[in-house]
Amino acid sequence: MKIKIILTFLIGLIFSGCVGVSSTGIFGTGVSVAIDPRSLGTQIDDSIMHKNLSTRILLMDKNYFLFVKTKVIDGRIFITGKVEDPEEKLKLTKLAWETQGVRSVKNDLKIKEDFNFKQSAKDLLITSQLRTALIFNDMIKATNYQIDTYKKKIYIYGIASTTDEKDAVIDEANEIPDVENVIASILLVDNLRIQKN
Repeated sequence: MKIKIILTFLIGLIFSGCVGVSSTGIFGTGVSVAIDPRSLGTQIDDSIMHKNLSTRILLMDKNYFLFVKTKVIDGRIFITGKVEDPEEKLKLTKLAWETQGVRSVKNDLKIKEDFNFKQSAKDLLITSQLRTALIFNDMIKATNYQIDTYKKKIYIYGIASTTDEKDAVIDEANEIPDVENVIASILLVDNLRIQKN
């Protein structure tokens, strides 16, 4: 029991590291603190929830560190990545729901298949094209979005200032060649619990 507590503490320390302000923000939430529409308190709460969940996932199985990604926005947890079987997917969903302060969980985990270099390269290209399109679109704050692509399906998570920005992000994603589906989990600033003043 002591070993688990010490390991959890050390992992938390490693994850929190001394990171300056960058595109992932000081709190590692994927959005720059200066332009994030959430209040500072909400950003800190989300960061704590994210680090807590990441540590518990890592303690559950070290392989998840490479294959499972999580994002927390306004108390909502988004999980993406690949797992071996449906039972693992359910375990991770349950683990996310057990996180203190969680409001909802969206599980977009996929069951692993044999590695396909061509498919992985195509997914990476789609993600890069969309990221570039978002950066060059003046209506969109690109740093507010996280993008994952799996088998030509784009998963977009983030916060939009307006419905026009949300629609612009989805339109940009639909314009990328070879995209089969766009799954957007984009929250509007007006729908956040507490907003920055």
